[in-house]
Amino acid sequence: MSITYRILETGDEAALEAFVLPRIASSMFLLGNMRMSGLTDNGKPYTGTYAAAFDEDEIVGAVAHFWNGNLIVQSPLAYLAKLWQTAVSTGSVQSVSASNRPLQGIIGPSAQVEFILKFLEIEQDFIQVDDVENLYSLALADLVVPDGLRNGRLQSRRAELEDIDLLIQWRVEFNIEGLNETDSPELRKQAQQSVERVVAEGRMWLLLDNDVPVSTTAFNTAAAEAVQVGGVYTPPAYRSKGYARAAVAASLLDARNEGVQTGILFTGIHNYPAQKAYTALGFNHIGDYRILLLKRPFIFQ
Repeated sequence: MSITYRILETGDEAALEAFVLPRIASSMFLLGNMRMSGLTDNGKPYTGTYAAAFDEDEIVGAVAHFWNGNLIVQSPLAYLAKLWQTAVSTGSVQSVSASNRPLQGIIGPSAQVEFILKFLEIEQDFIQVDDVENLYSLALADLVVPDGLRNGRLQSRRAELEDIDLLIQWRVEFNIEGLNETDSPELRKQAQQSVERVVAEGRMWLLLDNDVPVSTTAFNTAAAEAVQVGGVYTPPAYRSKGYARAAVAASLLDARNEGVQTGILFTGIHNYPAQKAYTALGFNHIGDYRILLLKRPFIFQ
C-alpha cells in the first residue's frame, strides 16, 4: 500500500471521526477539539493543525498541534515521524499550511510519545512533566455512585461565575502540585483564562459538604459519545474523605443524564489513592497514556 500524508481541512471531519472513534479512549482530545472548533487552525482555544496518514481515502494515523503548543498523537509508529513533522513543519518537512508554532508538550499513548521524544533528543532539564499514566474507561451505565451522593449528604453543581475566584486559586494549587509549575503572575493569568473558559462552557463542577466547597472536577474535553475527566482537585485539608471520588461521580451522573455513554480518565501509575478512588467508581484500567510538558517552548530550526 502507498501511504500519503497531508494537513486536514474542512470536509475531512468524517474521515477523522472514522479513525478516532474506535480508539476513543486515547483520542478524546482529537475528537473533542475537532467537534468544538473544527479543522481550521486560527490560534483560538481548541483549534489546531491536524495532519493525517491516508491509505487511499482512509485515515490510518493522525496528530494535531494545538493552539497551546501541545502535540496530540494517535498513530502507528510506522507513520508517526512523517505525520508529526507534517503537522508542525520542521527543518526536514516544510509546509506553509503547518502550524509553525513551537512545541510545548506531547500527549498520547506512551509508546508514541516516547518515539517523538527520542527523535527530538530533548534534554532532561528541558522537561517540566513526564508522566506515564494509567488510562481508564467506564460505561456510565455501570457507574457506582458513592453513598454521600446517594443519600444527599453531599451536593454537587456546575461551577458558576460566583465560584471563579476560588476555582482560580485551586487551579493554581493544582498546577503547582501536579504539573510542577511555579507560582507567578503568568501562572495566575493562565489559570484565570482556563477556569473562566471551562466554567462558561459548563464543564466544571463543585462538590459541597454542608454548603462548603470541598472539591472540584472538570471535563478537559467532551463529545457526545464520551467525556474525559480532568482537573480533579481537593485542597489538602479536605483529603482522604472521599470528596474527589464523589465530585467525579457527580459530574459523570450529569453527563449520563445528558446521554453520554462513556467516561475516560488517566492518572499517574504511582497515584494509588486516585487509582483506588476511580476503580471504586467502576473504572477499568485499559492501557497507558503519557503527558510530556516542557518548561519552555521548543522551537524547531
